Amino acid sequence: MNPQTPTDAELWRRARDGDERAFGTLFDRHARTVYNYCFRRTASWSEAEDLTSVVFLETWRRRAHVSLPSGSMLPWLYGVATNVLHNHRRSLRRHRQALSRLPAPVPQPDGADEAAERLDAERRMRQVMDSIKTLPRHDREVLVLCVWEGLGYAEAAEALGIPVGTLRSRLARARARLRDAPPEPDPEPGPVPGHMKGERPTPHFSEETS
Repeated sequence: MNPQTPTDAELWRRARDGDERAFGTLFDRHARTVYNYCFRRTASWSEAEDLTSVVFLETWRRRAHVSLPSGSMLPWLYGVATNVLHNHRRSLRRHRQALSRLPAPVPQPDGADEAAERLDAERRMRQVMDSIKTLPRHDREVLVLCVWEGLGYAEAAEALGIPVGTLRSRLARARARLRDAPPEPDPEPGPVPGHMKGERPTPHFSEETS
């Protein structure tokens, strides 16, 4: 990172004071990672897009009560995303009205080839999810964060709110229960729809949604 580029901690301090532009920068910096994580957990592009919006909406709403122990925003965002995913259908219904106040995504061309690729990605992601569905939910979460998302033990433990020792035990148990390592999902399912490279949206998180 360029020394002149604000860190997550600096941007978060400004966002906590109500600076929407700083929060928009954090969104631009991390939305794709959150979106990819949600896609790998749902195998649905549309659900991943909605869930990503919910994650950032919840983060904005709770900003006054959130600190960043590691200085990075990602462990917190992974933790929020994991909680949202637990009850994502109920969460999406509860947030539908709030999400409707966010700026609409810029329409993107969607030809037949691109549509086929997106459907194929969803099909392959469902196959990957089927390969680990026999694992307990807590073990799956650890496996996804450490193996697929590439988080270190400390970051993953922070995201899940558990001790590092517990995380290590769950990961070892998950690996032991799988005969073969689960197939790796596509490392980059794609950018958040409506937020393609070259665009600079700044989502509006007004006090009305706090």
